[in-house]
Amino acid sequence: MKLHNKVAIVTGAASGIGKAIAELYAKEGAKVVVADLDYHAINAVVDGINRADGTAIGVVADVRKEGDIQTMVDEAANSFGSVDILVNNAGIMDEFRLVGTVEDELWERVLAINLTGPMRAIRKVIPFMLDRGEGAIINIASTAGITGGKGGAAYTSSKHGLVGLTKNVGYSYAKSGIRCNAIAPGGVQTNIVNSMPHIDMDGLETFKEGAGTQRKEPADPLEIAAIAVFLASNDSAFINGTVITADGGWTAY
Repeated sequence: MKLHNKVAIVTGAASGIGKAIAELYAKEGAKVVVADLDYHAINAVVDGINRADGTAIGVVADVRKEGDIQTMVDEAANSFGSVDILVNNAGIMDEFRLVGTVEDELWERVLAINLTGPMRAIRKVIPFMLDRGEGAIINIASTAGITGGKGGAAYTSSKHGLVGLTKNVGYSYAKSGIRCNAIAPGGVQTNIVNSMPHIDMDGLETFKEGAGTQRKEPADPLEIAAIAVFLASNDSAFINGTVITADGGWTAY
């Protein structure tokens, strides 16, 4: 029960890494706001948590829309009293498009979801955390945020930006008791590739180069969720403004 009575918002929580984080947070005692676009998938996650004696509510939210982010935060505060933890997990990839083939629409959509959305969510929860004198923000970045060849141009740029935002927030609010850290996963068993029907094969080949890890299969989402619990708990009280890479040694190449 490392997160007993904490209030956590998790975006993109209806599937994959976000779902694993929401479920594990609930097991660790947090009251969880499950935010996503998929109404039916949200309800399935919330029902599963509540049936397992956890506490969760669901909110349909598009992180590209500031109004939806405001609603998400308001629901957390109205239902549970405040916000202690924010996990910016919602994200999309970019079909591994190299910069020579990326369209403005794709570029803007990827940055809106992967970078602007997290900034706005952080902006909305900061007053609650300042009022309480503490808070934990976890951004789900990527190995693409610390290297140049682990994704397409838009995705890589968005994740580098998210790493920079993490460091800035962590430094800027450290004296107020607010910590901000990022997790940079490598390959994880999720359905995110299904969101890329038109993969740029040149970009994919660049991505695959040096993709060796200590085991053949990608990580289980629960392995990333365990790190998110650590970063939200008092076990990581002196960790702030940093990035934890979870990629089986991929970026050691």
